[in-house]
Amino acid sequence: MAVKLIVILVFSMCILRPFSSAKSTDFHYCNKKPNYAVKVSGVDITPYPVKGGKEATFSIAATTDDNISGGKLIIDVKYLFLHVHHETHDICKETSCPVSGDFVLSHSQALPGIAPPGSYTLTMKMVDGNNQELSCITFGFSMSLIAESIGVADA
Repeated sequence: MAVKLIVILVFSMCILRPFSSAKSTDFHYCNKKPNYAVKVSGVDITPYPVKGGKEATFSIAATTDDNISGGKLIIDVKYLFLHVHHETHDICKETSCPVSGDFVLSHSQALPGIAPPGSYTLTMKMVDGNNQELSCITFGFSMSLIAESIGVADA
C-alpha cells in the first residue's frame, strides 16, 4: 500500500510540475495602431496557472528610447467579462528608475484564495508623471484549483 502511494505521488509530481512553471503569454496592445513610448516584448507569469492564495509573479519585458523618471502602472482585472480588481503601483517600485533602454517590470503578490478558477484578463496601462500614456497591454491568464505538487518527503 505504501509503495502504491509513493508511486502515485511521484507520478502526480511528474504530471503537475509542468503546470507550475513559468509561462510566456501572448499579449495585445490596447490600441490597434500602437505608437507607445514603451514597447513590450513579452509577459511571463510564474507559476502558471496561477493558484488562488499563492504568490504569483507577473514580469513584463519592455524597452523605451525615453528616459522615464516616474509614473504609475494601472492594473485592471476582469473575470470573464466582469471587472473584479483595480490597483495602481509606482513604476519605480516595480523596476529601477530612471527607466531607459531594456527593462523588466516585475510584480509579485498572492491572488485571493477565494478567487474562482477560470480565465482572467489583465489590462496594464503605464503612464508617466504627467499622466501621459506610455504603454497599454492586455493579456489573459488562468487561475487553477490544481493542487501543488507534494514531495515524497512531505507524504
